[in-house]
Amino acid sequence: MMLASLYTKVTESKGWGVFTSAPIEFGTIIEISPVIVMSAEEKTLLDQTTLYNYIFDWEAGLCCMAMGLVPVYNHACPSNCEYFQQYDQSTIYIQAMRDIKADEELTINYKGDFNNEQAVWFEVKQ
Repeated sequence: MMLASLYTKVTESKGWGVFTSAPIEFGTIIEISPVIVMSAEEKTLLDQTTLYNYIFDWEAGLCCMAMGLVPVYNHACPSNCEYFQQYDQSTIYIQAMRDIKADEELTINYKGDFNNEQAVWFEVKQ
């Protein structure tokens, strides 16, 4: 399930992003995506590829690749959406955490909670 108003485009600074052509109300489920769950060994291999930037940690040391647009949502803190993992259904869903305007980019916080201020891997200064 995915809202018909979603579209993707290349942003100025973050690469591909997900946008909406129509307003979205707080609490709306925006997308429900099936995932492909992979083992810890597969995660180790994926961590050496470009896919590292698109996989999600899963339960028990596993990882997953979400289908649909889920891997294309960019990071923000706070974000206007949050993702929720449903382990028993092997899905991830995206939910609006505030009202979102037409043509606004939809963002998630890669740390899970939409307002988690902990730095993500690409923000950590080496």
